[in-house]
Amino acid sequence: MPLPYTLKALPRSLQATVFMALAMLFFTSMGIFIRLAAEELHTLEIVFFRNFLAFLLMAPWILRQGIGVMYTRRLGLYSFRALINLSGMAAGFTAITMIPLAEFTALGFTAPLWTTLGAWFFLSERVQGRRIVAVAVGFVGVMVVLQPGFSAISMGSALALVHAGLIAGTTLIVKRLTGTERPAAIVAYMVLMQAPLALIPALFVWQWPTLMTWVWLWCLAGVATLGHIFWTRAVRMAEVTQLQPLEFIRLPIAGLFAFAVFTEVPTIWTWVGGVVIFVATALVTRAEVAASR
Repeated sequence: MPLPYTLKALPRSLQATVFMALAMLFFTSMGIFIRLAAEELHTLEIVFFRNFLAFLLMAPWILRQGIGVMYTRRLGLYSFRALINLSGMAAGFTAITMIPLAEFTALGFTAPLWTTLGAWFFLSERVQGRRIVAVAVGFVGVMVVLQPGFSAISMGSALALVHAGLIAGTTLIVKRLTGTERPAAIVAYMVLMQAPLALIPALFVWQWPTLMTWVWLWCLAGVATLGHIFWTRAVRMAEVTQLQPLEFIRLPIAGLFAFAVFTEVPTIWTWVGGVVIFVATALVTRAEVAASR
């Protein structure tokens, strides 16, 4: 995707900021199309179409990489990653249909916190005091969003946290894969494996989409693919610590989109808790970058 001349003229760091903001816009808009498609289809079927249509969109890129990129001795780990990622999608897509989009987004900010805990327990990484404090602060933010002492934690909120945890698991697996695998192979195996695996549970709830639902499904696959393209460009051009604060714009974008399409208004506690969780995530990210230097 060539860059417009006006964007090329910007400093590299500012270009990265624009790409990251666009990625957050596209990623957040996925929730709108998931909920619209879910008015007709089961979420397991939406998971399949999200992966299958994304595969069709990415097939030309995969073919350009050549068959040599597919060589690997870690097929089992790739398969496990696909299962974890699909499970995370299923939990997340279902949660989006059950709770306000802004609440789902706020709880999704916990993924880096789960990644830190997973790296500690499963990869035996050293976790310094600052990261432990940040994780604790993040889960205080979760309590603010959920308010467990005032109301029962809903199934949708629980699924949103499961989604964040499974996405963190996917991140840990990718960390393992990057030690021996090429980035192109990691992306190619993701799209090649996930669509066939997602088809199996989808067949049990299958119904053909109507024309309007096909539009929502293609929009979902399109914004997901564009989000990944812009996110990849951003992280190639700037450091994580510069880009990470931009993730917070997902919360106001989610609130704005949900209000415009579904007249959905998030609670004040969603905003307060989301800010706390995001600050904790930013602290974890900065601590990890500092530790890697």
